[in-house]
Amino acid sequence: MRQSNVYIIIFSALLTVVLGGLLSLAAVGLKPMQDLQVALDTQKKILGAVMQLQPEDDVPAIYESRIQSEVVNMQGEVVDQVDGQPVVAEKVSIASQYDKAPEDRVYPVYKYMSESNPDQIESFILPVYGTGLWDDIWGYVALENDLETLKGVVFDHAGETPGLGARITSVEVQERFQGKKIYDELGKLVAVRMVKGETGEPSMYDNNEVDGLSGATITAVGVNEMLYNYLTYYQAYLERVANETMEKPDAEEQYTDV
Repeated sequence: MRQSNVYIIIFSALLTVVLGGLLSLAAVGLKPMQDLQVALDTQKKILGAVMQLQPEDDVPAIYESRIQSEVVNMQGEVVDQVDGQPVVAEKVSIASQYDKAPEDRVYPVYKYMSESNPDQIESFILPVYGTGLWDDIWGYVALENDLETLKGVVFDHAGETPGLGARITSVEVQERFQGKKIYDELGKLVAVRMVKGETGEPSMYDNNEVDGLSGATITAVGVNEMLYNYLTYYQAYLERVANETMEKPDAEEQYTDV
C-alpha cells in the first residue's frame, strides 16, 4: 500500500526525534566513562615521563600516591584561582591555554614524589605544546630535581606523517632526551635541540643536542620550539624553586617540596 507524502514526512520526523533522543541519552550516559578514560590517558602520559609503566600497573593509584600538582603563572607564582574560580592542574587544558598570549596563560606543574619519602620531590613534570608539520604537537617534560637535567619526555601529535614526524611518539626517539641538559655551559637556558638530519651517532652531540629525524625536519623544528618556549615560560617558576630550596645544590642533595 502506497503511503501518502504526509505520512512519510511525519514518520521520518518522529524517527529523527526518537533516534536523536537516544543518541543524546547515550552521549550523556557515556560521558562519565569517556572523562575517566581521558583522565587515565593523561595520568599515563604524565607518569610515562618519569617511569616505565607496565600493563598491569594501577595507574590511578600510582598517580595518587606519587604525584602532587599545582598551577603557576609565567612569573612563577602559584595560582589558586582563575576568573574567580578555583583552578586544579589536572583540569587545565593546555590546548585551550595555547590560544592565549603566554603571559595570560596558567601552567600546570606535576611533582613526582619519592616513594620512600612523600615530602621529597624526585622530578618536576611540565606540560609542553606546539605545532608540528601538519597539526599540533604536545607532551610532558620531566626534569630531575637538579632542575636542569631531563629525566624523560613523552611526545604526542595530532597528524604528523607516519614513519617520519610521527616518530616523536616512539620510545627510541624519546629516550634520546634522557640525561640532556636544558642550560648551556654558561648557564643560559637553551633547552634541548634536535639537530637537522639523523646520523644514529648519539656521541656526536653535546649536552644540549639530540639526533634529528630523517625526513621530518619541520616536525623536529616544532619540537625544538615547543621545548624552548615552554621551558622559558616555566623558567621563573624553576628559579623560584631553586632559590627557595638552596642557593646551589650539591650532587648528593635533593630538592624537597616547597
